[in-house]
Amino acid sequence: MTKRRPPGMSNQEWVESQIQLAQNQGEFDNLPGAGKPLKLAEGHDPDWWVKDFLRREDIETEALLPPAMLLRKEKQQVHDKIRGMRRESEVREYLADLNKRIRLSIRDSTGPVVPTGPVNEDAIIAQWRMDRPATEPRQRPAEEHRPTKKSIWQRLFS
Repeated sequence: MTKRRPPGMSNQEWVESQIQLAQNQGEFDNLPGAGKPLKLAEGHDPDWWVKDFLRREDIETEALLPPAMLLRKEKQQVHDKIRGMRRESEVREYLADLNKRIRLSIRDSTGPVVPTGPVNEDAIIAQWRMDRPATEPRQRPAEEHRPTKKSIWQRLFS
């Protein structure tokens, strides 16, 4: 524990004396990174701390976009998104939700105005149907006449 600052001594003088004392005692010797240059940014970048935070926390930069821009990007990627969906009801539900969010964004125009109109659900579903491989309807196997399995009581008393 360090001693208290003596009365009459300024904070700067006290800190300098503590640093000098630690240097004389060798407390700064063999520290990790000793003799290596400091990592400084090239030039002046006022947003260095934001970029460093995004890199360190592995945050996607898309999360920083305004909602209108995110909706526009999602509208552009709608065909890729629905390609993995298996049922038409699932596709219709997704497209209805997307159109609802686009309409809300148009109505609530806070932030940058990005022209984005609703998607044409019928055209996208028609394209989704064409892209899907034609599947043959499942044929039920010929029903075999299997005797119903009797319970143990039926087998004992029959």
